[in-house]
Amino acid sequence: IRHVITEQPDTLPLCFPNHSSGYIFHACLFTELEDVVIGIQSQRNSYHARRSGQRKVEILQQAARLGQGVPVVVLLHELSQYEGDWSILPALPRLFAKYGHSASWLFFIEEETEVTLSALLEVLNRYPAQEWFLGKRLRDNEASIIHHYAFSEDPSSFGYPDTAAGWALSAPLLKRLTERIQSENLKSDFTIDLKHEIALFIWEEGHGPKLTAVPEFCTEPRDGCATTFTTYLGDPVSKNDVFVAVKTCQKFHSDRVPVVKATWEKDAGFLEYYSDVTDASIPTISLGVPNTERGHCGKTFAILRRFLSKAVPKADWLLIVDDDTLISLPRLRQLLRCYNPKEAVSLGERYGYGLIQKGYSYTTGGGGMVLSRTAVSRLLSSSCGCYSDDAPDDMVLGRCFTTLGVPITHSPLFHQARPDDYSEEMISTQHAISFHKHWNVDPVAVYRYWLQDTRPRDEL
Repeated sequence: IRHVITEQPDTLPLCFPNHSSGYIFHACLFTELEDVVIGIQSQRNSYHARRSGQRKVEILQQAARLGQGVPVVVLLHELSQYEGDWSILPALPRLFAKYGHSASWLFFIEEETEVTLSALLEVLNRYPAQEWFLGKRLRDNEASIIHHYAFSEDPSSFGYPDTAAGWALSAPLLKRLTERIQSENLKSDFTIDLKHEIALFIWEEGHGPKLTAVPEFCTEPRDGCATTFTTYLGDPVSKNDVFVAVKTCQKFHSDRVPVVKATWEKDAGFLEYYSDVTDASIPTISLGVPNTERGHCGKTFAILRRFLSKAVPKADWLLIVDDDTLISLPRLRQLLRCYNPKEAVSLGERYGYGLIQKGYSYTTGGGGMVLSRTAVSRLLSSSCGCYSDDAPDDMVLGRCFTTLGVPITHSPLFHQARPDDYSEEMISTQHAISFHKHWNVDPVAVYRYWLQDTRPRDEL
């Protein structure tokens, strides 16, 4: 406990006053850097591990220059061998066991989140020692499928953090969350949107705190920010480095396929349409797998085998999309510059299944699944495959890659749903790579507004 004596209580942080000798005495728990654990939401892929390691070094160097102690900086992918720690809840008991008895705050950032430590301390010292959940507040404009239509009567009433701006848990809240995770038989289902699901878990239907909005937690740079978020990408890889596989079926040849041709097909170097029938007017290729109403695992594995065969041009990367996926191939090719195709890479929007009970992660199919040639080769060389033709292809791939030790790499620029299903404030600051579904939207207009570039962009 550190003591402050002052005659101007209005300028102080929230503390507990006592009166003595005409002065107001404040006994406060003042946070210093050594009281803060910074958790970088890192990933196992070599590019992301390197970037998060660089961020850790930058934070520690900044702390040394500041001379106010040194924070603990944890790379989440190094916390344990469990790949599902990215979903946060499995990681909280481990973080509490290591740091919960000495830390006042746990502050999560993404690997491209820049932190001004002095400003962060100013923010944290505004809040007394009780349960706090802090972040940049996002809201839904309408009930969203990715949030299971929660708060459908008033979607904007519930706030959840923009993780790119950083978010914080106070020590008392971390302690209670850990106890709950360890004592309750938590439902282990799908992890779809981590930001929203963490906020729901913490709120606990009104028994826990809602998110407190912190204006200093930012994504766009402006005066007074404690955090900002910027990602710079290099020059795009060649068109011919990416082979594009579009999954379709006969009943969608006349409505979905024309949208692809009117929007993003022209940006592909190599592209084939795979259907249940051959249609020379498109043209489509039949892989000998009957169409299924759901799953498509048999078709996807046939695509993987064709990708490695001599029937198609050799490429470093395979992109598998649905016929109602809208995608910016130029932006994807910029993103792929970050990755080494000689590594086994599975890239896209990451979902999870059963992660509380040692489940697995997968790249959700609607937003586009990107696989390096090495990953495809490793998968097909294994015994892992479909248990039926209509098994969910994206989940089977995720289970197989988890078994093979291939990390599922996440990019927030891929989207499984429509733009309307995401916070407008969040996606308006992105250069999105993909969206999915034509429900109640004009897909060509969505493509032109959100995905079509009028000039080359170096910054995503």
